[in-house]
Amino acid sequence: MKNLKLTRRQALAGTAALPAAALTGAPALAGGHGEGPNNAIQHTFQLGDMTVSTLLAGTRTVEDDPQGIFGMNVDREAFERVSRENFIPADKAQFFFTPTVVRAGDSVILFDAGLSAAGTTAALAEAGIAAGDVTHVVITHMHGDHIGGLSDDSGALTYPNAQLIAGQAEFDHWSGTDSGAFNGKVKPIADRFTFVGDGYSPVSGITGMAAFGHTPGHMVYRLESNGEQLVIAADLANHYVWSLAHPEWEVRFDIDKEKAAKARRDVLGMIAAERIPMIGFHMPFPGVGYVDTRGDGFHYVPVTYQTML
Repeated sequence: MKNLKLTRRQALAGTAALPAAALTGAPALAGGHGEGPNNAIQHTFQLGDMTVSTLLAGTRTVEDDPQGIFGMNVDREAFERVSRENFIPADKAQFFFTPTVVRAGDSVILFDAGLSAAGTTAALAEAGIAAGDVTHVVITHMHGDHIGGLSDDSGALTYPNAQLIAGQAEFDHWSGTDSGAFNGKVKPIADRFTFVGDGYSPVSGITGMAAFGHTPGHMVYRLESNGEQLVIAADLANHYVWSLAHPEWEVRFDIDKEKAAKARRDVLGMIAAERIPMIGFHMPFPGVGYVDTRGDGFHYVPVTYQTML
């Protein structure tokens, strides 16, 4: 991944602006392609000719027992030992909610709408994108934290100019349930959706891959531009230790736990073998990292300066 390049003049101008930015609390701007400044709620980098921004649309601390969510099929001693080995508490967790927006040519593709319209559009604005600029909204699956931002509290569409895309298997499943999120956010606008399957490409260089299990139609997306690749992994793994590192640990929110574990094995194994980065919707922000194999599972390596090079 290569970050947007600055000319010498831009670099000097940015340096000169730093004291004012520090005094006002405004982030310093980087030059090129109209991207927004990196700050606490968005992280922008270059993937070949694509510009990728991860968006922190929300975060919260869960102070109930995390093992009621992760590692449901392991004993308490193992859960506490793994937590201690990774320097995280066993009695609380921090949740992150991170949609991704990709600028590819004339297309602006938002992957997942987040918890709410307000949270996602605020992060989009920091990345220099208005809701009306979005040309595609790709829903990886239809849990509430991924579809909540499709409309505002009044029911108005958040992205009125966007083509809406979701998996056919996903829509078919939720259509047969009493899900309040689905009935409130997707069902009223179902006629605006294009429903797709494995291998669908919303634009050139972006390809969907079935990764069923977390939900019956959960999809991940592979990006490729100028030889650089990345996987938008959505909810393939919902925690970098208790789910990604231990793919067989059961997660409460996985509808089919056996299929979800297999999907983690298959997709994370591919990412590790090909040494390409991934974006996880619930990974610690900015949500971008690498995966390698460790023991019988995997190890998450968060990005540091790789996206700056």
